[in-house]
Amino acid sequence: MGNKGNLRTMLKEAGILFVITLVSGLLLGTVYELTKEPIRLQQEKAIQEACKAVFQEAETFVLTEYTLEEELAGELTADGVKAGDVYLALGADGSLLGYVLESVSTKGYGGNIVIYMGVTLEGTLNDISILEIAETAGLGMEAPKVLAPQFHDKQVESFVYTKTGAQAEEEIDAIASATITTQAVTDAVNGGLKVARALAEGGVGNE
Repeated sequence: MGNKGNLRTMLKEAGILFVITLVSGLLLGTVYELTKEPIRLQQEKAIQEACKAVFQEAETFVLTEYTLEEELAGELTADGVKAGDVYLALGADGSLLGYVLESVSTKGYGGNIVIYMGVTLEGTLNDISILEIAETAGLGMEAPKVLAPQFHDKQVESFVYTKTGAQAEEEIDAIASATITTQAVTDAVNGGLKVARALAEGGVGNE
């Protein structure tokens, strides 16, 4: 009797656990379906705001497909940079003004650093916006305030950082005691500039 009673108890508890798990799964699925669309809309809104922040002259931004040449992809990888989404920056008349590019550095001190950057067809970097960063408080986390403004309205082949004060157009003042973060942001920007040049030369968006 004792063994049968224990078996019935075990089966009963297993059944209860199954029901709880099933109900929990159904509730989670329902919550996901209810929140999926609002979350997507919020993400799209944040991206559109980031695009506008770095390319104020454009009226609309359209996500576009592109393919990087193997050589360029290899260069980016060597620098710890990933090329992300690209948006066509279009004027009020629908003409192509340039690109908004997502560029990710995988070499931040605290993880990935995600930036959006607006680049005209002529190669001018309008601005950058740092969307994701998890660096050290008071040091690398100062990048949006200290580094981002230094890239405003620059037309250079690439940037380098300096610890002794920027003297040239392509030089960026490093954040004190946060050179890893400074290097990561600079690499991400340089990678984005390379992609922008490749897109312009390939006529992406002008088809």
